[in-house]
Amino acid sequence: MLTIARLFGKSPFAPLQSHMNKVGNCIEKLTKVIEALSKEELTKIERLVEDLSQLEHEADLTKNDIRNQLPKSLFMPIDRSHFLEILSLQDSIADQAEDAGITLTLRPLDGFDLFAEDFLPFFKKSVEVFWDAKRIIEEIDELLESSFGGIEAEKVKTMVEETAFKEHKAQKQKRQLMKKLFTQGDSLTTPGFYHWLRLIEDIGMLAEVSEKLANRIRMVLELK
Repeated sequence: MLTIARLFGKSPFAPLQSHMNKVGNCIEKLTKVIEALSKEELTKIERLVEDLSQLEHEADLTKNDIRNQLPKSLFMPIDRSHFLEILSLQDSIADQAEDAGITLTLRPLDGFDLFAEDFLPFFKKSVEVFWDAKRIIEEIDELLESSFGGIEAEKVKTMVEETAFKEHKAQKQKRQLMKKLFTQGDSLTTPGFYHWLRLIEDIGMLAEVSEKLANRIRMVLELK
């Protein structure tokens, strides 16, 4: 188990950043799963998803360590409840990445060639939203140094707006993909149709929760 000193180091936000790095490992592994999906490497997908589940478990352990060792009396530059909410949102992204991976192990994905042209850009944009949110978490130390104000705060607000715009674009791509699924999915079996539906929802949630995380940082700024 991590000690409170190792968790926090020199920054009260070090635990959030450490946990977010583990969430990033999950997203990187999910990206490899999607690359294997494009090449129809089913055995490799199974192996990668096992790795992804292990990475999600490691993120869970880090989350639990942080929660268990966060004293109620510890001085924090932001409200303790806000800190824990940010941690929970980060962990939800890791959970969602694992869910997407597991979805792809339930059965072979039918009709990939039919939907790949829309699905792959949608996945890429959704993942971009996550990496933007991760960069915002990495900026928290600079926010602390500037007392959550000034040029650094404006920089982060701009980053949040850009993240929200990318999430908006990801949702538009999702709607386009869903429309194609409903209008051109006649060749799919019923399980195949619902398999795609679940996968699209899983990937869409990656972008949605990542944008929510970025916006939560902005709300913290507004409260300072």
